[in-house]
Parts: sequence; structure tokens; C-alpha cells
Amino acid sequence: MNDNRHTILCVDDEENILHSIKRLLRKEGYRLLTASNGVEGLKILKENNVHLVLSDQRMPQMSGTEFLAEVKEKYPDVIRIILTGYTQIDSITESINKGNIYKFLLKPWNDQNLKLEIGKALEQYDLIQANKSLHEKVLEQNEELKRINENLEMLIQERTKDLEIQNQALELSRAILEDLPVPVIGVSVEGMIVLINRQAQSLSKSGKSIEIGKRLSDYFSNDMEKTMEEAMISGTSMALKGYRLSGTSYHIDLIPLSGKFSGKGVVLYLRKDLGRKKNVPNA
Repeated sequence: MNDNRHTILCVDDEENILHSIKRLLRKEGYRLLTASNGVEGLKILKENNVHLVLSDQRMPQMSGTEFLAEVKEKYPDVIRIILTGYTQIDSITESINKGNIYKFLLKPWNDQNLKLEIGKALEQYDLIQANKSLHEKVLEQNEELKRINENLEMLIQERTKDLEIQNQALELSRAILEDLPVPVIGVSVEGMIVLINRQAQSLSKSGKSIEIGKRLSDYFSNDMEKTMEEAMISGTSMALKGYRLSGTSYHIDLIPLSGKFSGKGVVLYLRKDLGRKKNVPNA
């Protein structure tokens, strides 16, 4: 079971002092640990998650300032408070300046003041830990954001490369279409001419050149649109023969678009009718 209470370690070589502090803090909801000297205190710190250390200054073997200096080195997050008499203030000044001690309290202490100071010190501990946790969370989020940006950059590079390949393929397709030795005409489902290659640009009907944006009916008879509709509905190619454009007779293959463009239009592929020299019908 997790114990979320604050843990306080009291270190003093006088048992009556430890008992007094226990009685004073018994109702404050803290977890209280005690030690009679600095060595024992360090052992307890090693075995427990302590939030605040309250230490006497004058003790055998190790003074309070010496003990708290080690606490700072080994457990820097622990709040360190020292109890001292008036005559000992000078001896702890250097330790305060070095940051080894959060605060010193004078003996004999006032019970209410001591409880208040301990409460403030633990609030300071919680604030420091919250700031540290927030800082770590910000660092984690920054790292996550960095990873997201790196992945996004890689994705953009991949998409850019794909687009470049697609653009190159599109340009090549256009070049191939332009260089085809036969006329090719693209027609939308509405019967509008939306694409012509170089060979188709040279064609005309009754003096009118085939142009993008014109209607198929401007150049071909009604049976052409009917055949186009049949090709789109059936999804199979259709053929018409004997259409004359620019003085030449053509066989015309109507190839319906497929895939996601199925039913959206057809491609007209015009082949010269080399077998008919005479009596070729007009479009």
C-alpha cells in the first residue's frame, strides 16, 4: 500500500528532544522517523524516502552541519532544517551560505512556530518536486514533438519525392502523348473536348480546327456521341469507321476511361483509313 504522507526524519542525541518533537507532530499526519546521531540518520535515509530532515546541531561523532552537508550531497531534494542555540549561530553561518541548510530554528523553540516552519518547508518541497515534474514533462513533450517533427519531415520528404516522381511521370506522359504519330482526343462525359495532342491539333472539320473546350458534336455526327455513351456504359472499346477530317478518312477507336474515372469520359484514337481511296463518307 502506498503511503503518500510526508516523511520527516528527526536526528538528535537527546531522547527527550525526540519525544517532544514526536508529541508535537503526532497529530499533523506526518510519518516520523528518529535517529540519535548522524550516522544512524544516514542509514535511515538510505532505507526510506524522506522529505525533510530536522537535525540538532550539537551531537557527538558528527555535528548537525556536517550531517546535513552529507545529506545535501547524497539526497539533494531533501529539505534540511537545523535546531541550534544562540551560541551556535556563528558555527552554522558558512553551512547556510553553502546551501547545506534550508533554515535554522533556535532552541528552545515555540511549538506553533516549529509546526508552521515545518509545514512551510514541506510546501516548498512539494513545489520544487512539482516544478521538477513539470520540467521533466515539458522535456518529454519536447522530445515527443521533436520526434513528431522528424517523422513529419521524413513524411514530407517522401511525399515530395513521390510528387516529383508523379510530376516527372506526368510530364513524360504528356510528352509521349504529344509525340504520338496519331491523333488522340480526350472527351468528358458531357461531350466536351478536354485533351488533344499535337496530331489532333492539326485536324479540322469544315475549316474549324479541333480545340479544347469545344463540343464533340461540333466536329462529329450524332452517332459518335451515341457510340461514346455505349462505350462508357459497357466499359468496352467501340469503333467507328469512315470519318473524314482535314481531307483524310479515319477509323476511330473509342476507349472508355477505367478505374476511378470509369464513366467519366473516353479517349478517341484516330487511325488513317489507308484501305479506302474513294467514296469516303464525311463526319
